[in-house]
Amino acid sequence: MMLKRTLLLLAISSLALTGCKSSGQTSGHVTVSESPISSSVAGAEPTTTPATPSAEPTTLPTKGSEGTTALMKGVTALRLADAGKGWIGGKGWIAHTDDGGGKWKVQYTGIGEVGQLFALNDQDAWATEEGTGKLFNTQDGGAHWSTVGIVPNQAFLHFVSKQEAFSGNAQTMDGGVKWVKLPVPTGMQGDAYFHDNKNGWAVRQVEDMIEVLRTQDGGQNWKPVMSRKTVATLTGNVIRSVGVDDAWIELIGESGMTQTSYSLFHTKDGGKTWQTVLVNSTAGGGPAPGFPMGDTTGPKNTGSKPGPLYVVNTDVAFMGGTCPACDKPNSVGWTKDGGKTWVNGTESFTGYGELLLGMADANNGWLITNDNEQPSVMYTTRSGGVNWNKVHTFDAP
Repeated sequence: MMLKRTLLLLAISSLALTGCKSSGQTSGHVTVSESPISSSVAGAEPTTTPATPSAEPTTLPTKGSEGTTALMKGVTALRLADAGKGWIGGKGWIAHTDDGGGKWKVQYTGIGEVGQLFALNDQDAWATEEGTGKLFNTQDGGAHWSTVGIVPNQAFLHFVSKQEAFSGNAQTMDGGVKWVKLPVPTGMQGDAYFHDNKNGWAVRQVEDMIEVLRTQDGGQNWKPVMSRKTVATLTGNVIRSVGVDDAWIELIGESGMTQTSYSLFHTKDGGKTWQTVLVNSTAGGGPAPGFPMGDTTGPKNTGSKPGPLYVVNTDVAFMGGTCPACDKPNSVGWTKDGGKTWVNGTESFTGYGELLLGMADANNGWLITNDNEQPSVMYTTRSGGVNWNKVHTFDAP
């Protein structure tokens, strides 16, 4: 008996956890039309997307508290709850920190590759599974995770309360179990963005004109609030909003020679006036969307391709830049006056994979670099991007 007990204690013990500056301002001609545009599905009944084959969500306890052997390889998503607490995810795992990224604990391993993370606070967070759209939720800081439903698209997921969330033009009112599709304008490119159940934004290109449209009635009607002539073909867009009348519109153009052209605009008054924030034309990608050939005016972000955009409030936004041909491809720039001026950070970072960026406020944020051959590395800033400190190196790929 004594031998068996000793062997048992040894087995349990073996499972323990081991554990350059520039600024500028430009303005462009903006044409505003007052004629509302009917939605492509205006007046139609909302479409309901069933959550999962089973009626009841499955509650799953933390699989990675103490004793996990999951390796944190290749970070694919991050989200801060505040400057010290937050989550990251990768291929098959979700991890949490409560000390600003110095130490991490894998909380859950019952998931495929994590596509997105969103934290409403330090207790309520959600994760999506890439490819399937399966939605996971924790309500106790990660001690337990539940499968909730299926997000019907790959758009930016954001919760406005524990029950209400939006992903593109999809809306849920029961925490992600069921989703309805809100109407969108005909010819929309990319994903719409709904700030709430009434106010939304969308982008489309009609021949040589790029239009930004706004709805104030849940998508039933859309009105053009910005129109710009372009020689570039619109290949994508990113929309963020932190207020009813606020919108940050990133327009992505063409690519070539590892370069991609893009522009960024901002409005605080519902689209009545617009601030040109960035005009990144490139030799390989051509002119930025909304600007003529050969236009070199306007503030520019560092890098030859756009990185992640993170909007903190109506005045503060950060954006990464990437340069695949550079030894240190990653950089971060920002505006803290609503886009009137742009500052490029002086620090650059290694890693040829996807750059991840998240900010808790105007000063505190996280940056994670990735690489196919080197470990992911996390940096933090307490100075609004001026200085970054390396705080964690993750497992090698």
